[in-house]
Amino acid sequence: MRGLACLLMFQTHCYDSWLSPSLRQSKFFMYSQLGGTFPAPLFLFLAGISFALVTEKLRTKNLPPAQIARATIRRGAEIFAFGLLFRFQEYVIAWGWAPLSDLLRVDILNTIGLSMMLMGVLCWMVLAIKREEQARTALVLASAGTALLISLLTPLLWTTWRPVWLPWPLQSYIDGVHNLGTPQAWLFPIFPWSAFAFAGLSAGFILQSPGARQREAATFFAMGGTGLLLIAVSRFFDAQPRQLYAVYDYWHTSPNFFLIRVGMLLLILTASYAWCRWGAGQWGFSPLIQLGQASLLVYWVHIEFVYGRASILPKHACSIPTASIGLLVIFLAMLGLAFLRTRLKGHGADALSWFRSPVRAN
Repeated sequence: MRGLACLLMFQTHCYDSWLSPSLRQSKFFMYSQLGGTFPAPLFLFLAGISFALVTEKLRTKNLPPAQIARATIRRGAEIFAFGLLFRFQEYVIAWGWAPLSDLLRVDILNTIGLSMMLMGVLCWMVLAIKREEQARTALVLASAGTALLISLLTPLLWTTWRPVWLPWPLQSYIDGVHNLGTPQAWLFPIFPWSAFAFAGLSAGFILQSPGARQREAATFFAMGGTGLLLIAVSRFFDAQPRQLYAVYDYWHTSPNFFLIRVGMLLLILTASYAWCRWGAGQWGFSPLIQLGQASLLVYWVHIEFVYGRASILPKHACSIPTASIGLLVIFLAMLGLAFLRTRLKGHGADALSWFRSPVRAN
């Protein structure tokens, strides 16, 4: 799934950077950018699942809740710090034309790191008050409830409840306002994006339950069925003549759009399971699995070769075939980089070992 997120991310970024202005009005570009609505939710959703796996592994070691929280929150802080480092790198590379405010832009790595820290706090609170036999159910419900709460609050925090009393660098983490005065749909504030991480956290704890382990296939297909149900519920509420919010922005802040995307994430999860258990995922080398094992590294590197000064094609000047060839080059180059990264041995590989997953147990 993480490799699929990388592939969708590549095509979105490549066509956005390279297609000529006239082609940016085409249906091809529209569908390309529609596919681009999936990478960020996928990365966040998978961060939540990984977080649940790590938390369960630490629980099996009988570690106290406070120690589990320290380990997981520290991982989130590391990802957040690397997000800040990434912004600094991009600013230095773009020296001379990038505004200083770019250093404080809320990007996807920042949100993944903050979401992990928030998930650590939630797990700490639940594990501190619930007994062992009740903890997993409480974690599932608390995670799902938090995801829904974030989604429901998002339209208000982008409009009537905007925290305008905060300095814009802090406010931007709430509503993505940056320094532009109004929320920006191209940024990744906590509201609504961290809701996908909490949805993944809930799914991850379900997958770790004894019942799910005993009935693995049935559990994954039940999640796919839940995804279909969420899509139907989302479409029903969206079709109602009256809406809950004074400002209804379906594509950016609506809880209905959040529900339909979570439903599609669950369908992708089920399809990925089937692909890996019965499909081509068992045939041998898998490009998507290879990319997924080094997703953060390829994310970090490909940006410069698509949007940066080292772009392999002229920006906003290419035809669809030319941009597609460039996309193929980027895909193969990042696949090769991921392959080398997973095959590296020695001190360099150890230093980069955290790239394999957003969160890992020690």
